[in-house]
Amino acid sequence: MLSSLGTTMIWPFLLIFVSGRLNLPMATVTSLMTINSITGLIASIVVGSLLDRFGRKKIVIIGILGSALVYLGYISANQYWQFALLMGASGLFGPLQRVGVTAMIADLFEGSQRRHAYALFRTAVNIGFGSGPIAGGLALKISYTFGLIAAFTGLFIFGIITMIFIAETLPPEKRLRGESIVDSLKGYLDALKDRDFKHMLGAYTLQEICARLIWVILAVYSKTNFDIPEAVYGIIPTTNAVMVVFLQVLVTRFTSKHAESRVMTFGAFFYMLSMTIVALSNGFWGFLLAMIVCSIGELITAPTTTVFVANLAPPEKRGRYLGLHGLTFYVAMAIGPFGAGILTDHFGMRAPWWGGTIVGGLAVLLFWLLDRHIRRDKLTAQNLSD
Repeated sequence: MLSSLGTTMIWPFLLIFVSGRLNLPMATVTSLMTINSITGLIASIVVGSLLDRFGRKKIVIIGILGSALVYLGYISANQYWQFALLMGASGLFGPLQRVGVTAMIADLFEGSQRRHAYALFRTAVNIGFGSGPIAGGLALKISYTFGLIAAFTGLFIFGIITMIFIAETLPPEKRLRGESIVDSLKGYLDALKDRDFKHMLGAYTLQEICARLIWVILAVYSKTNFDIPEAVYGIIPTTNAVMVVFLQVLVTRFTSKHAESRVMTFGAFFYMLSMTIVALSNGFWGFLLAMIVCSIGELITAPTTTVFVANLAPPEKRGRYLGLHGLTFYVAMAIGPFGAGILTDHFGMRAPWWGGTIVGGLAVLLFWLLDRHIRRDKLTAQNLSD
């Protein structure tokens, strides 16, 4: 909760902050997110192997404290190359924490308990997400320096708490031994040989592009084109967090009764719809509605995709499977904001959202095809057993 509080105090407003300091075209500003994503991709590929070799706790602590230091660095940055270095460092540290915590939960819970465990975890995290944008919007009214120091403090405290109170969840006897890093990285290629896993990653990446547009571009879009101040805009991401806190467990109880592939297809539809709503909206209430619709999709798909991946993975390779799953975030971050910047500069302010509608529609289609493949395989297996 402290980690998400510290992160979301600044992250929804980061492009506004950078744009104000650099005064550069939108495509140039959003290219910083691409840099963040490239380093995040590298970290996502490596982190799973590190988690499986060295355990979860040490890697998570490095990720938390490294992310905290990045926020301090933003205070004095005033040139593009400085922001590029900091955004690159942020991309490296982020997956260490995110994938590490996810792997810890997978270590602690088995089978059907995992979905409920992830739902409860998301509820706790989103208490921080709910507080962060509101607190950040108010803090940024004082100054961005004050907000950055507050974000650093939240992450630093969480790092110390993790260091002292959180136990390691991967026993030494279950860690990878006798393999080089290169050999252990081959586990990623083994995971990608799984047809269902590979198809899910493709569909989920498209869905994540829609999510990155909502979470990264919408704030600067609303500020630049509709003059919505940060303190008011903070209500929009907070709405997402409130919905997750109060609805995630209930939604998970419902979705757990249905096939995961079908649930993911249904959830992706709401991401697509949220893009269309932003494209047609002209102010705060339309953007708030888009976030509500996107949040419904998140409630449906977020725990489901994680469980889908965790259930496919052998225990000794789970970190790498989840690392590949986390990699989709950075692929989407590399494509979504930068693509939005190009579309904005060349085709106008609404172009990214119509593009997002198309991408979301492709995600729905791919999830639907995945569901068909899985149901067909199950039917074939039943016929053979008979």
